[in-house]
Amino acid sequence: MNPAIDPRLIARLSTEFTSLGEQLNVLGRDLRTLHTQVLAEFPGTATGATEKIDVQGAIPQDNPQSDPATPIAMTGAVAEQGIPPWTSPAYGPVPPSSGWSRPSVPVPGLAGGQGTSYPPVAGPVPPMPGRGRATVPPMGMPAGQMYPGSAPAWAGWTAPGGQQQPMPSLPQQRRVVAGRPVRAPWWQREGVISRVLAVAGVAVTLIGVVMLLVLAAQAGFFGPVPRVVAGAVFSGALVAVGARVFAKAGGRVGGIALAATGIAGGYLDVVAMTTLYKWLDPVVGYVMAFGIAAGGVALAMRWRSQGLAVLVLVGAALLAPFVTTELALLGFLIVLQIAALPVHLVRDWPWLHVVRTLPAVLTTLVAVVGIALDSGTRAERFEVFAAAIVIAVAGLAGAVLSGRLRANDVTASLSFGAATVPMLAAPLLFSGRVAPTVVSGVFAAVLLLVAVVPWLPKLGAAARIPGHLAVVSALAGAVALFEACVGAVEVQTLPSALFVVAMGFLAVAGQQRSRFAAALGAAFGGLGALSFLFRADPATLAAQPEAEAHLGISTALSAVFLLAALVVAAWTARRLGLLDRESDATVLSVFAGIGCLYAVTTLTVSLGVATGSGDGFLAGHGIATVVWMVAATAALLFGLRRLARRSQQAKVALVAGLILTGAALAKLFLFDLATLSGLLRAGAFLVVGVLLLVVGTRYARVFAEMDSRTRSV
Repeated sequence: MNPAIDPRLIARLSTEFTSLGEQLNVLGRDLRTLHTQVLAEFPGTATGATEKIDVQGAIPQDNPQSDPATPIAMTGAVAEQGIPPWTSPAYGPVPPSSGWSRPSVPVPGLAGGQGTSYPPVAGPVPPMPGRGRATVPPMGMPAGQMYPGSAPAWAGWTAPGGQQQPMPSLPQQRRVVAGRPVRAPWWQREGVISRVLAVAGVAVTLIGVVMLLVLAAQAGFFGPVPRVVAGAVFSGALVAVGARVFAKAGGRVGGIALAATGIAGGYLDVVAMTTLYKWLDPVVGYVMAFGIAAGGVALAMRWRSQGLAVLVLVGAALLAPFVTTELALLGFLIVLQIAALPVHLVRDWPWLHVVRTLPAVLTTLVAVVGIALDSGTRAERFEVFAAAIVIAVAGLAGAVLSGRLRANDVTASLSFGAATVPMLAAPLLFSGRVAPTVVSGVFAAVLLLVAVVPWLPKLGAAARIPGHLAVVSALAGAVALFEACVGAVEVQTLPSALFVVAMGFLAVAGQQRSRFAAALGAAFGGLGALSFLFRADPATLAAQPEAEAHLGISTALSAVFLLAALVVAAWTARRLGLLDRESDATVLSVFAGIGCLYAVTTLTVSLGVATGSGDGFLAGHGIATVVWMVAATAALLFGLRRLARRSQQAKVALVAGLILTGAALAKLFLFDLATLSGLLRAGAFLVVGVLLLVVGTRYARVFAEMDSRTRSV
């Protein structure tokens, strides 16, 4: 024997196998008893009546030595269950020489006794077509129902008197559909009431701390020192008790509530010492507040409790304005925002992004609006401006740090978007045109640079800025760029600036195949179009005094940039696949054509007015009419050329050309005939007439050729 084998292990395994064999014997006896009880439920077998079924044709076709006429004896449960004996594990292999014939098999436990045999049923059972053995009826078939390819003997059983009885049908099983679990009301769920009570306790206790620091001072109940000392001692005691409660079983909720109350109370105590009592220099107060907030956040990380960090920040941020309303409050709220920043390197706490950002953002925004309306001092303006910068930088840092570790952290990107709002409102702090434009322009450049970082291969791989952060940054940068455009140019040149920005976004969208950049370009283009229509509306183009008062070189340049923007937009749409479907391409072409015609009309009239001549306005309209007719001729010729290949596109072009031809003729007879001078009027009529002749001739030739081809076919 191998000495490496433990003999005790062998002995233990032998004992376990012996026990397993005994259990299997007991299981076999129980199964036989159950089998007997099941058979006793059928009257034909329980009374000892015997039957013997001869199955003919139930011989595998691949055995050439088998005799199809040799019957197979089936007995007892085998006959009743409709199971051929060659498939039962109770029978051994049948040698081919036996002809698949088997004697009666005794069924133990029957009323007829052991070895009872059953007489065969009259008539053989024909085999199922295409099979070499008897067909077994499917389980659960109703009694008396025939199965294709089966014999009547399988549909039931034959009593000793020769009368065929139906086989009892199996009970129909219904599908049980599990219902939806009934959710308990929110107040009955585990831990809800305790959390609500804990939050309420935090709020009430912190309000009491504020009353101790502020209202007691106003009423003169205690001196400053007792109030501050009492607040500090009370806060420290709450933190200590909270740590002790947290360590006990079931004390997590209570410990978190007590610790959050104590930490927030200590923070408010420092705020009061710095702003209300002036005991601490603001820098020292900020440092102490940062230490308390960082300690609270560190405790939350140690306890793995986002709720503790949220309660500390929310409690301190909401109640700090009741302690002081000075600009130093912005610093304390920014300290809270920065103190919670390192948490995102370790924990995925999305709510912490929100609660650390929104208080500082809202307070700074209120300060910006208040100083802009109240004309604060220069120092106050720069303090608020610095606070807006720090908030934006802290928001960007938190979003980048969180995005590098968790690419799907959308909350961080949205919080960064909220952090940019004070900087977007910061131009209100400065008067004049240069300072607001510089602030908006620099901020837009930074934000757009962050947005394009993912498109730069090396820098994007190093920064790992997620796509949603780039989208938020691009959106905020677009708003800042719009502010810069509004502040940098006059009202007359604003459409040109907006069209230039739109072309930039559209070009980037076409190059990078970015639909979001295309949407930004379309937004700037739409704003430019609205401002362009405000300067050159149809009433201004139709009336000479209005045109001479409002149109000029600026509107002419705006019209040129509008045409260029439409060309770039068409290229971008093709790059993005927006023109793949013919219907979409047709619709976009129609709108682009209308925009081009309006831009050309404005361009010609503006140039005519810009010449300073009395007939410049009329000359511009005459040239515009000719341009309309040229565009109509081009559309008709294009449609006639594509009529045989692209019928839908050709029909749209023909319809547009005919409509434009009618519009040109209407303008020629209703406007130009009444306003143009003799030479301009004659020239317009001559050019339009010649173009009509060309189009009419070509139109007739194309349809004549189509008619001749149709007849030849």
